[in-house]
Amino acid sequence: MIETLARALEKRDYTTLTQVQEAVTDPNLVEKDLLVSAQTGSGKTVGFGLAIAPTLLGDAEKFDRPAAPLALIVAPTRELALQVKRELDWLYEFAGAVVASTVGGMDMRTERRALDRGAHIVVATPGRLVDHIKRGSLDMSDIRAVVLDEADEMLDLGFREDLEFILSEAPESRRTLLFSATVPKQIARLAENYQKPDAVRLQTAAEKTQHTDIDYRAMLVAGNDPENAIINVLRYYEAQNAIVFCNTRAMVSRLTARFSNRGFQVVALSGELSQSERSHALQAMRDGRARVCVATDVAARGIDLPNLELVVHAELPNNGETLLHRSGRTGRAGRKGVSAIIIPQRWYKKAERLLKFAKVQADWGGAPTADEVLARDEERMFADQSFTDPPDADEADFVSKLAENFTSEQLAAAYLRLYRSRQTAPEDLAAPQSKEKPKQRQEFGPSQWFSISVGRDQRAEPRWLLPMLCRMGDISKDEIGAIRVQETETFVELKTSAVAGFEAALGPDMALEEGATLTKLDHVPDTSRPPRFEKPSGKPRGATPSNRRKPLKDLGDPRKAPKEPREWKEKKPKHDPETVSDFKSAPKKDDKPKGKPKAKYEAKPGGKPKFKGKPKDGAKPPRKEKPRNEAPAKPKPKPKFAGDPSKSLRTKGKPRPFKAKGGDARPKRRGPAR
Repeated sequence: MIETLARALEKRDYTTLTQVQEAVTDPNLVEKDLLVSAQTGSGKTVGFGLAIAPTLLGDAEKFDRPAAPLALIVAPTRELALQVKRELDWLYEFAGAVVASTVGGMDMRTERRALDRGAHIVVATPGRLVDHIKRGSLDMSDIRAVVLDEADEMLDLGFREDLEFILSEAPESRRTLLFSATVPKQIARLAENYQKPDAVRLQTAAEKTQHTDIDYRAMLVAGNDPENAIINVLRYYEAQNAIVFCNTRAMVSRLTARFSNRGFQVVALSGELSQSERSHALQAMRDGRARVCVATDVAARGIDLPNLELVVHAELPNNGETLLHRSGRTGRAGRKGVSAIIIPQRWYKKAERLLKFAKVQADWGGAPTADEVLARDEERMFADQSFTDPPDADEADFVSKLAENFTSEQLAAAYLRLYRSRQTAPEDLAAPQSKEKPKQRQEFGPSQWFSISVGRDQRAEPRWLLPMLCRMGDISKDEIGAIRVQETETFVELKTSAVAGFEAALGPDMALEEGATLTKLDHVPDTSRPPRFEKPSGKPRGATPSNRRKPLKDLGDPRKAPKEPREWKEKKPKHDPETVSDFKSAPKKDDKPKGKPKAKYEAKPGGKPKFKGKPKDGAKPPRKEKPRNEAPAKPKPKPKFAGDPSKSLRTKGKPRPFKAKGGDARPKRRGPAR
């Protein structure tokens, strides 16, 4: 290993390398392209940093003056890219490497100036890196290694074309390293197209088994208690840092508001936030100013919080890979963690399939109850060092005053109230319904039957007979067995032990409400219904309404064998085939002799002659011509009006004189007034 990198690892207390780090630093793989699949949290960032170091430095211990970039690190999200930059900063601290970042949401002019000054390693997201390449602000001529971190996630986010463009712009002599938690077909196809033929596939043994540093807890809750269960989980574990994963931004906003109202120090992380807001949220988690982060799956890849001890799945993920990547935010680098999966009862089967596909063995149970949370608070309170540390000199005077003025019981009660006032109260959870099969009903035992003088004709129903019998007979519903409602009466079964008290409560008349009476039977009544009438199988089911309720005639037993069909007689042909050789030559129907022929048409005397058709020579019949010299007769003129000209409708163009009846000389309006 290069000495400068070994010093950086020693400074960070790296005594031993992880399995994936040892695999990629094999001396036999120095110039090989690698396809590495390892579980999340296995130290892949430091692993590829160590893997590309010999390619970038060669035999030297330190880098030369920065110029064009030597390596590209491509990550799917901004948070992961910035985290990779921080890891490479301390890893190459003593080697003098200049690491630049180009991620979406940052000022592109600042990034361009940083690239102009020179950098040895560039960490970028795919979209922003493509922009710099197309604008000419990033020189790709000296690239020696390209690393695709979380390659499967970048393909899921739709960066396939961007990745292909980046790899096509890089020199062909480069090393290509693909790091991914899983290797689907798309990753294998990408490696086949853009890696050298002698590329090496590395698969750590830990990938085949469950992450041993993560304790999976499947918590089944009632349908309306998921949010209350999350509050109890956060209170029960009291982790230094916890992430609550949701599927949608709306759910992130909802839980963030509720946790803030309950007194939790909470921040949100989703795609609708700007890059600066997301960076401040993660920094608040690292500084301890916030302890709970509510996030979508945008933070499920690569985010490394040093004190993250708890991951809560507020909503079930869509697939097993997402479940593993969410849970992989905890239990990193040898630290222990808990992954709590909140499962509403209606999603029980889906959760079982999800855990099966993810190959995860989870401990099934319920969410912590309010009593369990308070009991855990007591354990933490008794384990507090405040009880064991002696008082300081500054505290001694005040301690003596408290001891003089208050009793030990008062001091203990005051400390308990102050301790609980700093915590939010736990929630009461409803017990989920049991998944066991319902128990079979036990036998009723010896019984006595009674008859009630009301039945189906009086609209008797068990739902009002049962409470009436319990109230008037002074018995419980467990002492009543079957209730069989018939047409004119109802049979009731009672336990033999309750008969005496029942009869005493009713009295000798055995009268019930609304004139109903009760009669004790000396036998078990026949409560079976008469068989329903079924029509014979040969009869159609559809019956007219008038005959539907009438009994049908006895048609015989339908189960008997049906009668034999009538003998089929072959019809004789109309024409004997022996006398007629060809059927087509047989006389047709039209050739048969007809009756008396109709008489020809004869025109009636004085009528219009019948049209005889065109002449044989094709000439048209002569057309009757009208005389041309005769002028058409003129119509007779209308007689002139011989009366008073003032009353005539025609005034020869002159207006009709207006005679006003009143003082107003204007004519009246015609039509409705407006």
